[in-house]
Amino acid sequence: MTAVRIDLTLDCADAQLLAAFWKSALGYVDQPPPPRFATREEWLAQLELPEGESLDDVAWLCDPDGVGPRLSLLKVPEPKAAKNRLHIDVRIAGHGTPAERWARIRAEAARLVAAGGSVLAEADGHHVVMADPEGNEFCVAAAAPPTPTPTPAAA
Repeated sequence: MTAVRIDLTLDCADAQLLAAFWKSALGYVDQPPPPRFATREEWLAQLELPEGESLDDVAWLCDPDGVGPRLSLLKVPEPKAAKNRLHIDVRIAGHGTPAERWARIRAEAARLVAAGGSVLAEADGHHVVMADPEGNEFCVAAAAPPTPTPTPAAA
């Protein structure tokens, strides 16, 4: 079986606020228009939204390198009521000593606080539990160190 690609969708109260935060957090960009449209504005203008909804009620973000999942942000009328059942892990470079990794994790958490997030808890030396501007939980942690490439035995 071939692996499938996934998109992640966050329900929210303010799609544009969360789009700005998650673009900063993930390095994502606005989803470009499909090939038949010259601009993103032309693409979005052709969407037939239900009455009372506007283009500000939705945002589509993507990894500019095409590796990560697309992130959709959709405005919904009901507020967030409980802890997320699924959350995003923001992974930073995992190389170096444990102290160096922890310093990078804390620096990234501080950057995301400046972007509008908040720290909920720290698992000292391992990860930081955070919330985006609407309270959606996510973690900042180190990526697994790269797996060494085996070297062929000398002949």
